[in-house]
Amino acid sequence: MTGTLVLAGTPIGEIADAPPRLAAELAAADVIAAEDTRRLRRLTQALEVQPSGRIVSYFEGNEAARTPELAEALAGGARVLLVTDAGMPSVSDPGYRLVAAAVERGVKVTAVPGPSAVLTALAVSGLPVDRFCFEGFPPRKTGERLSRLREVADERRTLVYFEAPHRLDDTLAAMAEVFGAERRAAVCRELTKTYEEVKRGPLGELAQWAAEGVRGEITIVVEGAPEAGPQELGPEELVRRVRVREEAGERRKEAIAAVAAELGLPKRQVFDAVVAAKNAARPEPTHGQVNG
Repeated sequence: MTGTLVLAGTPIGEIADAPPRLAAELAAADVIAAEDTRRLRRLTQALEVQPSGRIVSYFEGNEAARTPELAEALAGGARVLLVTDAGMPSVSDPGYRLVAAAVERGVKVTAVPGPSAVLTALAVSGLPVDRFCFEGFPPRKTGERLSRLREVADERRTLVYFEAPHRLDDTLAAMAEVFGAERRAAVCRELTKTYEEVKRGPLGELAQWAAEGVRGEITIVVEGAPEAGPQELGPEELVRRVRVREEAGERRKEAIAAVAAELGLPKRQVFDAVVAAKNAARPEPTHGQVNG
């Protein structure tokens, strides 16, 4: 008989936000896999719980190597509890590999629902939350970051990101460049903690604010792209949309067709805009140059 994998949400700040079931699961688990065993110790002390099971570390550096060991324990009937430093496991934290391994072996996977920085930030952002997508951490390198942002520049849903405080100003500046300086956003800092702060405003203004230095755990919520009718889009915008698709791996012909279909335009109109932009980018012939 196989065991059970339990994914447990942990407080993102205020310890009183711990789910009521968390203490019981910590006490009963055969194995507790923790992202940081020192934080786990502080958590169990705060909840006045004495774990009876084995405690192992399970973080980004050893996740791949330790997953088979935990999967074997699950297959042998153990109840394995997975906790990360804060929030729900697998959400930009370790967990996905173990869940996939458990599912592959037919092991039951359940969860103790708990705090989530993604949903908390959405709720307090003041931006639309009926449809949203979570993008995790943006790439650290400038070029990769810009490329990833361009992929979602036309996304209509609200976007949610995590970011390290020392990269916040660069990321907000890149967002202002790609999404537009007037696109609304909210920077949520230290959610549920003593120095909680939610800074709302256009991306351009938020980038200037962050340049002064910001500390703490950061979640960024960005308004989705506004709806624009085909009549509002000039040739430059058509070219930009084609380029975004090309950078994402589509061939130019396919990108042109996709943009035309998306906007309800003739393919020829999009094609002509791309050709005109290509011709405009060519250097002028120097004096005396002969075409041949």
